[in-house]
Amino acid sequence: MTSPLITPAGLAALDGATVLDVRWRLGGPPGEQFYREGHIDGAVYCDLDTDLAAPPGPGGRHPLPGAAEFQRAMRRLGVSDGRPVVVYDDAGSTVAARAWWALRYFGHPDVRVLDGGLPAWIEAGLPVTKEIPRPEEGDFTARPGGMPALTADEASSLARRGVLLDARAGERYRGEVEPVDPVAGHVPGAISAPTTDNVGPDGRFLDPESLRARFTALGAGAGVEAGAYCGSGVTAAHEVLAMEVAGLPAALYVGSWSNWVADPTRPVATG
Repeated sequence: MTSPLITPAGLAALDGATVLDVRWRLGGPPGEQFYREGHIDGAVYCDLDTDLAAPPGPGGRHPLPGAAEFQRAMRRLGVSDGRPVVVYDDAGSTVAARAWWALRYFGHPDVRVLDGGLPAWIEAGLPVTKEIPRPEEGDFTARPGGMPALTADEASSLARRGVLLDARAGERYRGEVEPVDPVAGHVPGAISAPTTDNVGPDGRFLDPESLRARFTALGAGAGVEAGAYCGSGVTAAHEVLAMEVAGLPAALYVGSWSNWVADPTRPVATG
């Protein structure tokens, strides 16, 4: 299995890749501000809110965009079917993972995440620039269905018959705090699995064996049908990515908690 991750040295040696900078902050400031202050040479800024998601609404805070909209955004960023894509952020790949998942879902065959993100690139002594590239329009064709995705009903069913992992911080899962969404708690039957535990202090993913052991201990080992959700389908994509590194398939509930609580008839668990 080809790893979905790439090292800084690997990216530096990779010719012809489209590189997307996906830095973003919940509550701001806009990630493009950080991009303009310095980024990997040739990288194009990809906005989570407008390029990787549809407008917020009942579908969640970051619902999946339509195929035509996603294709148009990716082509504008220079993404083509025949060129590899590398995505990165500066937050342990929690945002870059959404770009990885979305591109994979819409059929791109070669997408990798820069392990450790921009901090790892700089730590390796590799250069950054403030020069803004003007990419040629790509020819990417969006073909939905390349990765498994869950609706709210499917996520609820999976929590009963398989394993549904909640990628948010434990206190949000338990309903002790909820800084973003209007209701605190979790999907009944879901298991707390903060995605921050998938990376080390340096923001790099744990090795595949350690990740496999972690998910197995959570009940999501080999042969178990598994899925993940978070607040809005961003950090849960990171959970799915970590499971792929471990060699374990998992589905993403894209709408996640912000979609779940949009329907007041859906049950909420706490504790």
